[in-house]
Amino acid sequence: MIKCNVTVCGTISRVATVRTNSENKVFTAFAVNCVVPAKSGINKTVEISVAKDGEDNALKDFAMGQRVNVSGTLTFKKRGDNLYFNLSASEVTLSATNEDSIKGEMHFRGKTGKNIEEKTDKKGQDFLQFSGFSAEKVNDGFEYLWVRFFGFDCKREEWLQPQTGIEVKGDMELSVYNDKLNLSCKIAEMSAYVKPPYTPNN
Repeated sequence: MIKCNVTVCGTISRVATVRTNSENKVFTAFAVNCVVPAKSGINKTVEISVAKDGEDNALKDFAMGQRVNVSGTLTFKKRGDNLYFNLSASEVTLSATNEDSIKGEMHFRGKTGKNIEEKTDKKGQDFLQFSGFSAEKVNDGFEYLWVRFFGFDCKREEWLQPQTGIEVKGDMELSVYNDKLNLSCKIAEMSAYVKPPYTPNN
């Protein structure tokens, strides 16, 4: 599970329409383009599909190309090499800034990868660096979404081992490296995660 409470600043790329979901609940849907800066290579534009509960008539006045801020819960769906962004919006406002951004806090549950590294930065500050993945069952297989974690104010606990269940909260960052999107998190809170046993409903 990866959920991020974020504010997105971008440009409307698909105008708002009112739809009904499988539970017959009405929502307003539109899309926002946001440029993700590259640490190496070329910047990448991602399209974020936005849904806001109810029929928001004000959104119908927001035209293609309009700059907006959208706050809400961002989730991800990985299918092969493609990564899809879905934002459940709580608030949409006209943007006063010209800079695209996706900023907020990540809540991650998953497993660590094969390596937990303890490093020292150029200022002599110790930090942890490792990757973790969240798995989603799709048809007969699984899709894995990887996140890179950096911990600057946390010492390595004994439980933090490769292939271990983990729960993390911290600042999310989305960047581009050699034309690939990278999802990372600066750790604020971290604990071991034990998946609760499956109990079927009787």
